Amino acid sequence: MSLTHDVAVITGAGSGIGRAVSLKLADSGMHVVMVDLDEKGGEETLRLVKERGGEGIFVQANVSSNSDVEKYVATAMDVFGRIDVFFNNAGILGAPARLADYSEENFDRIISVNLKGAFLGLKHVLKVMEKQKSGVIINTASSAGVHSTPFLGGYSASKHGIVGLTKTAAVEYGPEGIRINAICPGGVTTNMTKGMEMNNPEQNGPLQRPASPEEIANVVSFLASNEASYMNGSIVTIDGGLTA
Repeated sequence: MSLTHDVAVITGAGSGIGRAVSLKLADSGMHVVMVDLDEKGGEETLRLVKERGGEGIFVQANVSSNSDVEKYVATAMDVFGRIDVFFNNAGILGAPARLADYSEENFDRIISVNLKGAFLGLKHVLKVMEKQKSGVIINTASSAGVHSTPFLGGYSASKHGIVGLTKTAAVEYGPEGIRINAICPGGVTTNMTKGMEMNNPEQNGPLQRPASPEEIANVVSFLASNEASYMNGSIVTIDGGLTA
């Protein structure tokens, strides 16, 4: 599968889905800018990319900080001169609780990282892509963004918000030659889901298992490619039929 573009920025690249996408896009020949707050994880992803013959850089950043988002966008432009694919992926789960017991601090932190972080990424990357008159953005929502998720109200709210941002941005920037879609993974075996029950058939849907990060990366790679050239504003579930 040939990809349309040659420079990708990936947030949350230090582990899980972000790492798998970084490796997948680098394997396809793209230059990758890997962004994460976790310096150790981000540097390890960069090492894995280079070990496989890929080219990229790591930028440490807090996606909920406007100045940090400006920094990773500016660094990508300084080093590579353009941004063709943006995988707007960084997120956290937060401590589970029923809504009445959900702490304000927990809710604020989740919304800040997941929803504000996605908004800031869109805000600054769209300015670059608008000048280019081209680009592809894939936002990471979740199955929790399209159906109820008991005990994860803040996370679910943030992911519903990403679905809304995706649809709005797709309509606003489609005429500028920019495609914007979202993925909605179900259960995925990552560091973020450690300690959660991942083998419960009722939680995993008809396939009765969680996904691997690589299975999610395959779909992201497709959405970034020419083969998905007429997909814009799509909310793509990758959940084994959980929300069917």
